[in-house]
Amino acid sequence: MRPTQIILASTSPRRVNLLSQVHLKVEVYSPQVVEIQKPREKPIKMVLRLAQEKAESVFAKISEKKNPGCLILAADTVVVAPGGKKILGKPSSPKEATSMLKLLSGKTHTVFTGYCILQLGKSQKLLTRVVQSQVKIRKLSSSQILQYVLSQEPMDKAGAYGAQGLGMAFIEKIEGSYTNVVGLPIAEVLTDLEKEFKIPFLSWLK
Repeated sequence: MRPTQIILASTSPRRVNLLSQVHLKVEVYSPQVVEIQKPREKPIKMVLRLAQEKAESVFAKISEKKNPGCLILAADTVVVAPGGKKILGKPSSPKEATSMLKLLSGKTHTVFTGYCILQLGKSQKLLTRVVQSQVKIRKLSSSQILQYVLSQEPMDKAGAYGAQGLGMAFIEKIEGSYTNVVGLPIAEVLTDLEKEFKIPFLSWLK
C-alpha cells in the first residue's frame, strides 16, 4: 500500500526537524498568510485560524490530480506572557528581547499551538486542534539575560527564547507537551493521523 503523502504548510526548520525525528517525510510548501492578531482575538482563536489559513493557502497551490488523497499539515505557535493576555512575538531588537526575558523570568507562561490537517480528495476532511503547554522560566539575572541576548538566539524566537537551544537552560518546568513548545505537538498530531485519518502508527517506516 502506497504511503499517504503529507505536505507541511510551513518552512519552519524546527517543525521539519521534529517530523524528521519520527521519520515522517513531508514535502514542504510555504503558505502565504499574514500572521497578525485581529482586534480582541484571543490566542487560542488566533492559532486555530492561522493554522487553517495556512493549510488552505497551500491547498490553493497544489493539484488534487497530482496529489490524490494527500494530507496538508499546518500549524501556528504563540507564546503568551504571564497573565494570559499579551502575545510575545519575535523581538525586533535586543532591547525588546531583554524586556521579554525579564517579563518571563521567574514566572510561568503559556505556549499555544494550533494545527490543521486537511485531507484532499473526493471526501475532503478538515481537522483543527489546539494544544497548550505551561512553561516555568527560572529566575534570571541581568547578566544571564545579557549574555543570552548577545548569543543572538532570542532574535528569531517567539518569546525571545528557544526551548531546543541555549534557552533550554532557562526552563525550570514544562507542564504538557515539550514539542508543542518547540513548535509542533508531535504526539497529538500523530494520534490524529492514526485515529482520524487512518494512518497506522509508524506505518511510514515500512
